[in-house]
Amino acid sequence: MANVPLPRRGLMLILSSPSGAGKTTLTRMLLQDKVLDLTLSVSVTTRPRRSSEADGIHYHFISKKQFDSMRDGGELLEWAEVHGNLYATPRAPVEAVLAEGRDVLFDIDYQGTQQVRAKAPEDVVTVFILPPSMAELRARLDRRAEDKKAVIDRRLMNARNEIPRWRLYDYVIINDDLERAYRSVIALLTAERLKRTRQEAAIAALVERLLGEDGS
Repeated sequence: MANVPLPRRGLMLILSSPSGAGKTTLTRMLLQDKVLDLTLSVSVTTRPRRSSEADGIHYHFISKKQFDSMRDGGELLEWAEVHGNLYATPRAPVEAVLAEGRDVLFDIDYQGTQQVRAKAPEDVVTVFILPPSMAELRARLDRRAEDKKAVIDRRLMNARNEIPRWRLYDYVIINDDLERAYRSVIALLTAERLKRTRQEAAIAALVERLLGEDGS
């Protein structure tokens, strides 16, 4: 007989890391694995759309008035202002996916993570990705060949502010080998999906049925 998963409520898997530690790469790998069936949380933002971006894929681009209305109406799981622009995670689309028993993947920083945890503590699983060394972190940022030295220096300075936040997370993974880090994320996701508390009602129903059988 096939091992059919018990019905459960979905969870929010949050990945955070300093820039260059591998969060975005791991997020992409997880989304490409169709067996995992993860849905990426798409943020809303008030900043203008860039020519390379598609509305609804990279962000949902909205007006400041719309943003204020969502924030004041309690429709956001988390929000932040960055360089004069507002960013946030809408609650409704995330809740719809969780109610289907499917999981949502987040790529957000430690501040957003704390806001989401405060609003939905039972649904959140948080993972912090660390680089093996600051020298390797700089090397990865250099290899991107995307930023000037001043920008890289600022990212490294920000990393020194973010790295001490590791104690705020459920799991910490050192990304010294990308494939091993990826397998670690899958392992913890599998374990979290099997938690008794996420399948409580289904297990209780199964146990009641088992105890009602005579075994013949």
